[in-house]
Amino acid sequence: MSFDAIKEDFWQSTARSTIRERCTSIFNRELLSDVKFVVRDSQGGSKRIPAHKFVLAISSPVFFAMFYGELAETKESVEIFDCEYESLLEVLRFIYSDEANLNPDNVMQLMYLAKKYMLPSLADRCSSFLQENLDASNVFHVLPDAQKYEEKDLLGHCWKVIEKETEEAVKSDGFVTIESSVLEELVEKDSLNIKEVELFKAVDYWARKECEKQGLVAEGSVKRGILGERIVKGIRFPVMEQKEFADIVLDSYILTQRETHSLMKYFSSVLKSPVGFSEAKRGGQLKKISRFRKLNIGRGCSGSTNCIGLKVDKDIKLHAVRLFGIKNGEYSVSFTVRDVGGEIIAREKGNFLSRHMQSEVGDYQGFEIAFKPPLSLNANSWYCRFEAKITGPPSWFGNSGLSQVKHSGVLFSFGSYTSLGFETSVETGQFSEFVFTLA
Repeated sequence: MSFDAIKEDFWQSTARSTIRERCTSIFNRELLSDVKFVVRDSQGGSKRIPAHKFVLAISSPVFFAMFYGELAETKESVEIFDCEYESLLEVLRFIYSDEANLNPDNVMQLMYLAKKYMLPSLADRCSSFLQENLDASNVFHVLPDAQKYEEKDLLGHCWKVIEKETEEAVKSDGFVTIESSVLEELVEKDSLNIKEVELFKAVDYWARKECEKQGLVAEGSVKRGILGERIVKGIRFPVMEQKEFADIVLDSYILTQRETHSLMKYFSSVLKSPVGFSEAKRGGQLKKISRFRKLNIGRGCSGSTNCIGLKVDKDIKLHAVRLFGIKNGEYSVSFTVRDVGGEIIAREKGNFLSRHMQSEVGDYQGFEIAFKPPLSLNANSWYCRFEAKITGPPSWFGNSGLSQVKHSGVLFSFGSYTSLGFETSVETGQFSEFVFTLA
């Protein structure tokens, strides 16, 4: 068709009353086109997409620089090597019309192109589509891209799905493709909805698959090396049934002889607390509060006695109190909780090995004192002393502590006992986090 025929067709078509309608009418058409994109197609060949530099430049700073910057592209054709024809066509459709045909097969490619060409509204639309179509079967395929493209809302939604549907998610095809950093973050979450032995099975399976990828024999010590200490220490072996531990964990040979010995003593009630592993059960209702705004390292610990007062304005179940430590540090702790009358209502004593922990303030090294069963704290009653006598190496500590912290509708109030010679105060010291559920 000649240019005159195309022009006549354009003006004789239905009236276009908006700029959007006028731009849409020239999308993927030769009329007024002054650049062509050459892109590979799904058949292995290539296709050309006619476009208009001005329309592209007013929509994307990248295209503006490409066509009107100091090093402007002057060739009539521009080759694009990092995407397929169908994906670039949808990006251009969005630029011309504010519309895009998103589907599960193209949305990741469109997200990539939206980031590359700085089209935030298209990136938002891709993120919304992914959130609406996210489930346990695809979440581990989406999460790495959400991290890579720094899509915080999408990333948060991914973790919500994982926490709610953990058992289904770790059995999906995408689970074995995740990086170890994602697995580290997974095993350290309190709110996973899965039995601990099933989580361990998934972790062991991931390690075996990694051995296959690297051409290694999937022996216990090799799997341990691939997993790393942070992942192994993130598994809560003490909450398993003894039979589950014996049938599943022992046969994996991932634990050291010392760890196995310690845990078997724990299951047999010979040892009060196993060294190095959390005893807090996971569950979607578990919540954590951090009372510090800053975390530091290097405070003396040997023989120190730390104390803090606590009051809550609603009835809660206290599952654990977290204390600061240092990497690979081993601590002997005598821990007591007293009510307002000074009566001891909880007492724990044992040796604890510090591990990596995550809080809303940041990562740190520490360990936790778990209460079995959880400790019932009544509303508006001062628990005059949470007291921890700690013997061990210098540890992390908190600064910029808050006298009140509100979380999930519960107001936590803290009080100091420094006048009695205790080291910890509201502003600084120990007692990093409190793990609780609503009563």
